[in-house]
Amino acid sequence: MITGKKISITGLFVVIAAMFAALILSVPVFAAEEQGSVGMEGRISAPPPTQAATISIPRPGQTFNTLPVTVSGICPNGLLVKLFKNNVFAGSTQCNNGSFSLIIDLFDGQNELIARVYDALDQAGPDSNAVTVTYNNEKPTFGGRVSLSSAIAKKGANPGQKLIWPISVADGEGPYAISVDWGDGTTPDLMSRQFPGNFDIEHTYKQSGVYNIVIKATDKNGGVAYLQLVGVANGALSQENNGGKDDASAATTVTKQQILWWPAAVFIPFIASTFWLGKRHELHTLKKKIERGDRPF
Repeated sequence: MITGKKISITGLFVVIAAMFAALILSVPVFAAEEQGSVGMEGRISAPPPTQAATISIPRPGQTFNTLPVTVSGICPNGLLVKLFKNNVFAGSTQCNNGSFSLIIDLFDGQNELIARVYDALDQAGPDSNAVTVTYNNEKPTFGGRVSLSSAIAKKGANPGQKLIWPISVADGEGPYAISVDWGDGTTPDLMSRQFPGNFDIEHTYKQSGVYNIVIKATDKNGGVAYLQLVGVANGALSQENNGGKDDASAATTVTKQQILWWPAAVFIPFIASTFWLGKRHELHTLKKKIERGDRPF
């Protein structure tokens, strides 16, 4: 109840309780079990990054005759860096120790390069400085040079689980030879595609970590395309098999994820009791005013 500029005690209690409960209930809470222990973690919305990356290499105005081209610079540590050429996604890498480096290909002619950082919620930060470079293709082909693309810049799976990644090859002339270096020291995967279109690459990481994946496509005419992406092996490391023998006493790690609904069970009754106490306090105040002969409102 609001009279003039005064807010009723009941209304004040309800507003405070509602705001506090909304804050708690808006945070998804997860429980994780690991070797018998229980921990909790929550993800709370945060503002997007405010600091931009800076492209240091290549220099503005440079001309290239061969591919790939290395792009590097400085960036806010821990963020994902996506590179764009003429506003088209060209590749991604993780910012480590305040710097980034990745390889890309270029369009024939002029290319405007821009780096953009993203946080864990995929919120974009400001654009970097724009660097314009030129690629002189010494073997221009009819219909355009072969290109690689993906709608996903960063993807992960637990160690021991298969990571499947959709990729697209376009332009150029088939058949295409595809190689995939997964960044973990294993032998690159080799495959061929007869026609342009979508296909999947897949890999199983043995150890957790963040890896630079480099995909290369070569078409029938020798045209090449490059695409660098970020692969993540997350989660718990699997235990070794102890010489191939089963060991019932060996420690195992189990990770479970579930939403806990106890905040709702606690704070809904809290809101009701707060309303009742505020109402009771307000009635007591009105009764005292009437006994003193004061106006109740």
